[in-house]
Amino acid sequence: MKLEIIDLHVSIDDKEIVKGVNLTINQGEAHVIMGPNGSGKTTLAKAIMGHPLLKVTKGDMLVDGKSIKEMKANERAKLGIFLQFQNPIEVEGLGLLNFLNTARGAITEKPLQYKEFINEIKSASKDLGMKEELIGRSLNHGFSGGEKKKAEVLQMHILNPKIAILDEPDSGLDIDAVRIVASNIDKLQKERNMGMLVITHYSRILEYLDPKFIHIMKEGKIAREGGKELISEIEKSGYSDA
Repeated sequence: MKLEIIDLHVSIDDKEIVKGVNLTINQGEAHVIMGPNGSGKTTLAKAIMGHPLLKVTKGDMLVDGKSIKEMKANERAKLGIFLQFQNPIEVEGLGLLNFLNTARGAITEKPLQYKEFINEIKSASKDLGMKEELIGRSLNHGFSGGEKKKAEVLQMHILNPKIAILDEPDSGLDIDAVRIVASNIDKLQKERNMGMLVITHYSRILEYLDPKFIHIMKEGKIAREGGKELISEIEKSGYSDA
């Protein structure tokens, strides 16, 4: 699977936030976007997933050469695109297990047998260091910030996307939680040959990931691109010289 972002311009309430982004993510590749607050990173992620409040004013998004610009979010999910939210919402009354089982069935149209599904959930949640009691709760209800981020990675494990977009999976996490979350992300990406785009402000999560492509986003555009050498430059001088 190949995701191509071509000269993408995105507005919110008639204010242009993304101002001409070009980006290609092939299945199996790990990309990182870094940049200061307000640079358009989250808006880009939401636009790829099809957020209804965003307006694509110019450009296109292609999956294997076909435009997805007019597709709804659930249609993009069926293609194999996944978005991990920066601030996951709580949905009281919607059981996490039921949500994951229904979502997986809707996307794959080949739901697991319930026993197999439960075993996969338990194994994945154990790897993430999630308390077993959380699995029986409503979606994110009463979860801490770290537990919500782990639950998002659990969703990625169960839904098994071809391309995953992770919006600040490290925000609000302590050092141990960053290590656990990042290590699980890295394992999934490599074992399942996922294409991946990780959005972050900080380099500490990159100690546990192995991205080949680093993109620096400023003022709605990708200002610089390169490999891991960009990380040390940003640590020294910040984003001012990017």
